[in-house]
Amino acid sequence: MEPIPSIRVENLTRQFGGLTAIQNVSFTVNRGEIVGFLGPNGAGKSTTMRILSGIMPATSGSAWVSGVAVAQDPQLVKQRIGYMPENNPLPDDMRVIEYLRFRARLKGVSGRKLRDTVQEVMETCDLARTARRKIIGTLSKGFRQRVGIADALLGNPEVIIMDEPTIGLDPHQIQGIRKLINNLRGRLTVVLSSHILPEIERSCDRVIIINRGRIVASGTSDSLRQEFLPGNRFELQVAGSERSVTEALKAKGFEVEILQSETREDNILNLTVRVEGSGELGPQLIAALNDSANCTLRSLAPRVPNLEEIFLAATKRSWEETIDSSKAKPIAIAQS
Repeated sequence: MEPIPSIRVENLTRQFGGLTAIQNVSFTVNRGEIVGFLGPNGAGKSTTMRILSGIMPATSGSAWVSGVAVAQDPQLVKQRIGYMPENNPLPDDMRVIEYLRFRARLKGVSGRKLRDTVQEVMETCDLARTARRKIIGTLSKGFRQRVGIADALLGNPEVIIMDEPTIGLDPHQIQGIRKLINNLRGRLTVVLSSHILPEIERSCDRVIIINRGRIVASGTSDSLRQEFLPGNRFELQVAGSERSVTEALKAKGFEVEILQSETREDNILNLTVRVEGSGELGPQLIAALNDSANCTLRSLAPRVPNLEEIFLAATKRSWEETIDSSKAKPIAIAQS
């Protein structure tokens, strides 16, 4: 028997009057996964997270958290999810330990377990030694985020949802939050909604991309590269012309496309090219260009598209498909 996924969503739709925030959204998150939930502003990320957390009802469709139907028992679902919203509202006049004890009581942690539970989440979030007695209003943005994550961890949830956990943080603070999230890997299911794509790529096992209220991509970074940006990419520095480069490579049987081109002040071309082929293409490209009398290769390096490029390609494709399919009847999309 297959294990029950931490999150299962089937054909989830939410409408606000005549506007559709999300439409037929379906995805699954397995136990122990760290998954990035990505999308442009207004794509439907926050709406989906609020429905999953039992804060907002869906218009149609179904969602389950740890096997519990959100629509049938939203209170039980809230006990199984720790939710940290964007711009987490924290009381500035309470001490960290006072606030976390208060929140633990609200989540039903008994008096006997209260002290140990709060101590455990403070240690997990590196608050126990440095910030336990500090007033929240005096904390840096990074420590405020840690308090928000500690709050989400209270009550022993199976699923943690974090909305923009690293927004507004400096590089050192981001590194600290990244380490904290990585420490949860395998222990809890974590869903990260963020615009900071390099952080998502570093931290997440898999990404789900939503655009205009629809899921447009889901998979690992490697699988999405193959789907949306196929082929091998290389960065070249060449003395010569674009034409001389393409002719030299095509003469050796390569299918080549120049994706970017920039001419430096010393007339050296910086090129990004896509080449079809398999195996170790680098040495083959070097040999082909060195055989050409019309260009001189200065450097060549493979280039792996990052998550930002995958994201742009996936959302661009979905926009194009939506435009084609909506010529007869456009669909209005609400802001999430």
